[in-house]
Amino acid sequence: MTVLAAGTSAPSFRLARADGEGFTEADLLGRTTVLVFYPFAFSPVCTEQLELYEPVTAELAAPGDALFGVSCDSTWTQSAFREKLGVSSEQLSDFEPKGAACAAFGVLHPGGFAQRALLITGPDAVVRWSYQAPSPGDLPPVDLLRDGLATARSDSERRSTVR
Repeated sequence: MTVLAAGTSAPSFRLARADGEGFTEADLLGRTTVLVFYPFAFSPVCTEQLELYEPVTAELAAPGDALFGVSCDSTWTQSAFREKLGVSSEQLSDFEPKGAACAAFGVLHPGGFAQRALLITGPDAVVRWSYQAPSPGDLPPVDLLRDGLATARSDSERRSTVR
């Protein structure tokens, strides 16, 4: 599987928030949204990734955009992970049915966990930029994420002026 390409509408999906409430494609509307797919809470590379991306989470909050972590871990595991790291990004669970949303986004690893990937949607829930790491152990640098955001935002601006 490969991550959805730019220009693709977000699929129908349901992820769970820490409080058990759903997060769906409707939650992508009206803002730029970064989905950071990662394999396992508390693993070394995932820990480093969320800590590394924390400044980007703060940068996005100012204009009303958002960054979310996504894994196939349970909501309880992700809540503990977020608390332990002290990061502000909300963590979304693809635990039940396990991996269904990851599969819809093209990032379900054959081992049954999220492949390490980044996906950015525009305010219309259309993918503006995406990246899938060559392997789950490869950490995408924060500059790659910032470049992706710049590309996504310029694409969104171009689309809004064309209308």
